[in-house]
Amino acid sequence: MSLGDSPAPLRFLIDNSLSPRVAVGLREAGHDAVHVRDYDLQGADDALVFDRAATESRIIVSADADFGTLLAQRQSPGPSVILLRRLFPRRAPERVALILATIRATATVLERGAVVVVEPRGIRVRELPIERRT
Repeated sequence: MSLGDSPAPLRFLIDNSLSPRVAVGLREAGHDAVHVRDYDLQGADDALVFDRAATESRIIVSADADFGTLLAQRQSPGPSVILLRRLFPRRAPERVALILATIRATATVLERGAVVVVEPRGIRVRELPIERRT
């Protein structure tokens, strides 16, 4: 898959719950992607990873739902998060293909600020900030 198949290059921070090969695959597709290991943050608290992504305007890609919780708690307009939930593909190339397909379907909302949840049954999108329900 090439960048011609997707929107303008985006910036990603791949969480430790995913292989560093996911970052490599996104870079090969023309995106600016780094893995938390590139920053020596593989054991860091999710809040620190979140802050790094926000500072660098990167979209977090993770299989860890805690990032959605952080966004809700902080009522923050960013960073955007792609959450891979209960997914069947385990190999990095398959996950990269799934992420690239998700980007094509949601790039505009990711650039504005959103949580995009990718599950076997489809994609759910929630725009940011997530406001507390009263």
